[in-house]
Formats: sequence, C-alpha cells, structure tokens
Amino acid sequence: MRRLAVLGSPIAHSKSPGLHRAAYRQLGLDWEYSAIEMRGEGLRAFVEGLDDTWRGLSLTMPLKQDVLPLLDDRDELAELTGAANTVLFDAGTRRGFNTDVGGIVRTLGDAGVTEMRRGVVIGGGATAASALVAMAELGAAHVRMLVRRPGAASELLALGTRLGLMVEEGPIEHLGRADEAELVVSTVPGGTELGIVASDTFMRDAVLLDVAYDPWPSPLGAAWTGAGGTVVHGLGMLLHQALLQVRIFVNGDPLAPLPDEDAVLAVMRGTL
Repeated sequence: MRRLAVLGSPIAHSKSPGLHRAAYRQLGLDWEYSAIEMRGEGLRAFVEGLDDTWRGLSLTMPLKQDVLPLLDDRDELAELTGAANTVLFDAGTRRGFNTDVGGIVRTLGDAGVTEMRRGVVIGGGATAASALVAMAELGAAHVRMLVRRPGAASELLALGTRLGLMVEEGPIEHLGRADEAELVVSTVPGGTELGIVASDTFMRDAVLLDVAYDPWPSPLGAAWTGAGGTVVHGLGMLLHQALLQVRIFVNGDPLAPLPDEDAVLAVMRGTL
C-alpha cells in the first residue's frame, strides 16, 4: 500500500481525494489518498515524521511556499514561481513540482484560449505567480497584477522581468477601469467580495478564469456571466493539475503520460 494526501487549510471542501482515488482505481493501483488539515507551523514535523509507505503529497493554500525549505530539489516551474504544490518521495529524497502552471494552460486550452497578449491577474500569492508563468507560456507581453496591498506584487514584478514580460502592479479597484485584456485570472479565495466589477464591455471581451471553485459561482464569476462574458471554472484547473500530479506519483515525471491516459482523465472528470 502506498500512501498520499492533500494538505492545506481549510481542506474539508477539497475534491482532490476523489480525483486521485478515481485515477488510481483506473490504473489498478491499491493506493490510499486522504485529506489532512495542515497549516505551515505543523508542516515540517509532519513531513519529517512520514515513513517509507508514503509516495507523495499534494499541497494547497497556505503551504505551497512553506514547503520549499523541506525539499531536496525542485523542478523548473517550482523554482520559477517560488511555489510547489506537489512533493514526490523518491529514493529518500523530497522532490518538489509545480503543476498549477500546467493546470492553468490546459484548462484554458479546453476553453479555446491557446494564445494571448495582454492579461490581468487578481491576487499576489503563490497561485498568482503560476498564473503569470502560464500567461507567459501563452505568449503574453503585458500583464497587470491587481492586489489589495501596495507592494504586494513586488516579487511578481521581478518574476515578470525574468519572463520577459511587462508587468505592472495596481489596486483591485483598477479592475473597474480595465481594458484591452484578453484574459483575466482571479486567484483570490472563493467567496471573496472584491467590491468592484469591470465594465460589461470588458467582461464580454475578456475570458475570466476563476481558480476558486467553492463556493461557485464566485461573486466575480457571477458578475462576468451576468454580463454575457466567458467564465472558465476553477475545477478545470484542479482537474488538469491533478492529472499532472498523478503522472508524477506514478511515473516520477509530469511529462510522462499515463497508460490509457484518456480513460484516466475521463474517470477523474466524472468525480467533479
């Protein structure tokens, strides 16, 4: 029996156990996957106390940055974003990965968004960094980071420089003046009231990906839909980043497809 879990806080709403369990059943693997409430102060003791039955961990808010000092190595995306949402226990080492970037790119691809030039990211945390890298992969040239606290996006501005993007910081209130963006990615927690919405014209012209999926629709997603705009559900990102995690846990590599991967993805999608 191999053991895995998703860690975070709050965690009771997580759909990751259902996604992963469906995948391992389809693959014929007798693996256990659970959800564990965890905050940063308890993470080191938990990880260091695991025995060799453990294969890996999925990490959600607020642990994607807290885990970094506990890792022996990190993949390129985890290094770039400063966030790891996946840990693989491999021959005595702890390897960290970021599958959020791939999850964003893949779910946008499902919605027909395969390239863009100008974007907006709402929020300044770990998932915002992944959204910025995903936009770069889609060809973005200019991205505005909208945050509540001045200076909260300073590390993301530096990341933009490394990515070759023009990145600007602005207050959340600037969403109401947004224009000329093809894609908006909201990374704020589900249920957050931003207190501002964009114009109906902007919401009709720009696609919104809201990474939060509980509760749904989010206030922003509801406003976007009400204006006749296109909203990409956060469950799509969750699904695709989870598939990449399954690749890591089974094959040790997010780029190595699973056996009969289409069937695995289908049973995972069926849990949502």
